[in-house]
Amino acid sequence: MKAVVRHRLFWPAVMLVVLLIGNTFYSPSFLKVTLRDGHFYGSLVDILRSATPLALVALGMTVVIATAGIDLSVGSVMAISGATACLWISELGDQNAVGGVLVAVALALLLSLVLGVWNGFLVAAIGIQPIIATLILMVAGRGIAQLITGGQIITVNSSPYKVIGAGYALAIPVSVIIVAVFVAVAAVLVRRSALGLLVESVGGNPTASRLAGIKSARYIWIAYVFAGLCAGIAGLIFSSNVSSADGNNAGNLIELDAILAVVIGGTALTGGRFSIAGSILGAVVIKTLDITIYTVGVPTSSTLLFKAIVVIALCLAQSPAFRAKFARRRSAAEATA
Repeated sequence: MKAVVRHRLFWPAVMLVVLLIGNTFYSPSFLKVTLRDGHFYGSLVDILRSATPLALVALGMTVVIATAGIDLSVGSVMAISGATACLWISELGDQNAVGGVLVAVALALLLSLVLGVWNGFLVAAIGIQPIIATLILMVAGRGIAQLITGGQIITVNSSPYKVIGAGYALAIPVSVIIVAVFVAVAAVLVRRSALGLLVESVGGNPTASRLAGIKSARYIWIAYVFAGLCAGIAGLIFSSNVSSADGNNAGNLIELDAILAVVIGGTALTGGRFSIAGSILGAVVIKTLDITIYTVGVPTSSTLLFKAIVVIALCLAQSPAFRAKFARRRSAAEATA
């Protein structure tokens, strides 16, 4: 039992279960999933759909943090990706042309990869601190997205493009399938090959990895490129879901939620060992918390404070030092009673 409690995913899973059960008191049908017109519907499905962009961004952030880095530009990359795709589609003669939509998606992802290469270049090749290097693109990226959209919200009416974020396949949201496939491939690459171990060594002990002959710059570069790709796909899902691109608001502050999801999942910000499953679970917990806030009816003015209190409680529950201190105080109280 102790081994289960000490597992890094135990407390996030407990928090998720508590939130889900708590919602049933305010909405008895909250956990109900129905099949209508060949599609699954329900609050649980809505949570998974809304969590897909954050889950992808958190996935890329996990690998970056594992190298002892950080990427503050993921929200801007999301905005650029969505803006690029929507601009291309809006200028098509037939917005429902599958070939044109595929070209738009390819261009958006290619640009996302280039932005990831840029971040990797600044951090791995130039040696700029990750927080500063990615802060540059975080600020400049919003400007680039605004230039692409002309400072306006680009609206598209493309059925093939809308499938990415709002479509269904085999009764399951396409966005959920995309994330599941992407996470599975990433998990295989980092857990069934030496890549994950090399990334952890670079972040956990840079000096030892260098002395062992590991080319740290190469894996740091790969991490930022991967984060750029994840953010690019998240941007496509987000813009597809609303059939528009907003260079100013798309992906705004998602980098903070992504970092929080990674921490909730048990990955240390100091680098080294990381958990993909933990980060995905963290993203689902955050989105479940967001939906809980609306379900419970927390006033808008208190939303951020309520969210912060829940997150603090979860982080304290995860902390071995806090639990040990709490256990000692409880034991002392029982001894004096």
